[in-house]
Amino acid sequence: MKLQAPTTHRATNLHISYQPRLPRAPSNLALNTSRDGQGIHSLSGQLFQHLTTLIVKNFPLTPNLNLPSLNFKPFPLAPFRHPDKNKDPGAEDKFIQISKAYEILSNEEKRANFDRYGDAGESQGYSQHQQRQFHHFHEGFYFDESFFHFPFNSERRDTSDEKYLLHFSHYINEIVPDSFKKPYLIKITSDWCFSCIHIEPVWKEVAQELEALGVGIGVVHAGYERRLAHHLGAHSTPSILGLMNGKITFFHSAVSRENLRQFVENLLPGNLVEKITDKNYIRFLSNWKKENKPHVLLFDHMPVVPLLYKLTAFAYRDYLSFGYVYVGLRGTEELSSQYNINVYTPTLMIFKEHIDKPADVAQARDMKKQLIDDFLSQNKFLMAARLTNQRLFQELCPVKKSHRQRKHCVVLLTGEGDKFADAYEAFLTFAVANTKDTLRFAHIYNDRQPEFADALLMDEEKYRGKSAVVILERRNNAGKIAYKTLEEAWQGSNEDNFILLDLLDQLRTDPGLLSSETVLADLNDELAPMFLIRWFYSTLDYILDCWDSLFHSNWREMMPLLSLLFSALFILFGTVIVQAFSDSSDTRDSPASEKKDTTAKTEKNDTSFSKESNSRVPKKGFVEVTELTDINYNSNLVRLRPGHMNVVLILSNSTKTALLQKFALEVYTFTGSSSLHFSFLSLDKHREWLEYLLEFAQDAAPIPNQYDKHFLERDYTGYVLALNGHKKYFCLFKPHRSGDEGGTLGAGEDYNSSLHTEARGKSSCSPGSRSIKNKLHKLSFWMERLLEGSLQRFYIPSWPALD
Repeated sequence: MKLQAPTTHRATNLHISYQPRLPRAPSNLALNTSRDGQGIHSLSGQLFQHLTTLIVKNFPLTPNLNLPSLNFKPFPLAPFRHPDKNKDPGAEDKFIQISKAYEILSNEEKRANFDRYGDAGESQGYSQHQQRQFHHFHEGFYFDESFFHFPFNSERRDTSDEKYLLHFSHYINEIVPDSFKKPYLIKITSDWCFSCIHIEPVWKEVAQELEALGVGIGVVHAGYERRLAHHLGAHSTPSILGLMNGKITFFHSAVSRENLRQFVENLLPGNLVEKITDKNYIRFLSNWKKENKPHVLLFDHMPVVPLLYKLTAFAYRDYLSFGYVYVGLRGTEELSSQYNINVYTPTLMIFKEHIDKPADVAQARDMKKQLIDDFLSQNKFLMAARLTNQRLFQELCPVKKSHRQRKHCVVLLTGEGDKFADAYEAFLTFAVANTKDTLRFAHIYNDRQPEFADALLMDEEKYRGKSAVVILERRNNAGKIAYKTLEEAWQGSNEDNFILLDLLDQLRTDPGLLSSETVLADLNDELAPMFLIRWFYSTLDYILDCWDSLFHSNWREMMPLLSLLFSALFILFGTVIVQAFSDSSDTRDSPASEKKDTTAKTEKNDTSFSKESNSRVPKKGFVEVTELTDINYNSNLVRLRPGHMNVVLILSNSTKTALLQKFALEVYTFTGSSSLHFSFLSLDKHREWLEYLLEFAQDAAPIPNQYDKHFLERDYTGYVLALNGHKKYFCLFKPHRSGDEGGTLGAGEDYNSSLHTEARGKSSCSPGSRSIKNKLHKLSFWMERLLEGSLQRFYIPSWPALD
């Protein structure tokens, strides 16, 4: 009830009388505005709180209304509501409401706070109101959310999603492993999501329908489970995704019942259920021996395979093979008549070792999931299944848990071929007649599981080339079993049947009959595909995932892949540009005359160099080689960090190109070391600096005195110095000479004689007669010794200045 104060400025009297219904004594509450005393309204007790809110909220709308003009008299009512005088259960609450209402109306500041924030609490604050303002009004009186049909209030929203809420640990530990048995449909939602509210009716209907069929349903609240939402790749709400075999697939179509059902159906593999007709049913049922599984046929009048049947086939795909017969299709009459099928009632038939007669049948007008699960769970294995892997062995023969839960397995150890066919058929007939809940039958091929057969038969001669029967009981998961082997080989005769039946009867009363114990190794997986086939299927799945992600993912999901692709293209493009500019700068820097000389030399030496290396000569850009000049001398040598060395090649302008190419080829394999730096020094510019250093290596490379006639002709090109700037020492590589097999500089060599030989050769022969690149022959071996630390070191007191 809402009372609107008059909008005129003249004085008006409004008298409101409250008459509580108390069994003991009447009371009244008079609220008089001192205007005309007319207009008495009686209200029930349950609207008292709304009335006080109404009065305080409406009187501020009246202009020139002074608070002292209100004659508020709560005291005639209060004594009857006091808990000491009124034993009514609600008396105390009413007394508190009356006192609080008077306190608000009589205090101008509290009334102003109530007008602004709608909260009558004593500790009124803006921050508190900011969290509760909307909640107070729409919960109390002024806002009715049903008017807009938006159930934002969590207390009034449909709670059907609460049982489907997922948390991160629950998703990782339970939902993902369970997705290998059934698909999951997961919705990502959040508060204040108008689209989430829009799809709520469709989602609720589809969730209930699919859950009844065996689909897992999940709901993730992105506001509370941000980690899980990020893990799923959901960046917006609402989002719907499917989870199958641990793989996430997003739903991109319009939210409707048909689209969601089709989305779930597309998650399932396409070869789960085979269409069966009169032409292929014999082949389908005869595969039980190859696949080692029972085969299931569903007869129905639907032209397409029902979703319930596909989901069931996915859940039991490791145990059963499924086929579907559309009874309304031409070409299924023979099949329907052979098994006497009622075309108007869905029929489930399961076939085991005998295809002419089903092992079990189930019929129902409305096939429910529970009915199908109960039917299939009782027929998961063949009557005498072949043990092809360890998992099947553990399920057929579970570990003994107590005396009342003993389960024994009777295993036929036989071979393949017609020679063992009669023994197997006799064992199968015995298994069909004597299978019980506590007794399972199985067979195994000795040549495919030799360790299993040898552990049970002890390699006895009387069982060679024959079949044997073993009764066993698994004691633990480590492979320990108790067993007893029939004394004679199994021939399938009546006598063998009586002996085995007698042992099984004795085993019911005397578990100690299994006197032998052993430990079995895990069985080989006979049906596992080859490595190449597994690799092929894994590659195919990866390609399909990439294709699906490329065409069905949003831009946010594609950002990591696009970022990686563009980064690779940028690095490749940058490398090409830098290489192009580096080659062009080298060409411009060399003078025209040097270009001609270099061209002539390289043309003569290309033939010999190509014989040395079958690979293409690497460009200079592949190895970072800087020129050692007076500008970078301190940083590249004097102040070089401890543990770092600078490998310097000595060259001249005429030998620069050839030596740098050979140098790059020799040291290329050592560029991965971060402690090595590579430089070259121009002999034409810094000959004095080099000769000063070589004076400290007189034993290895004596310097000829200035009176030598060949003093001005000595050639240092091809020398390599490994300079350690921190410890002030260097190692020296001497160029390879013609006919010298040593390849590296040795201590005590006759340097003068070699120098004279080089000088005479230079004067008598043209410069291009000798291959310059051969000077660095075996430099790579010298580099290996340098890294090993086995080279001779020549120490100097200080590094000379580089002019």
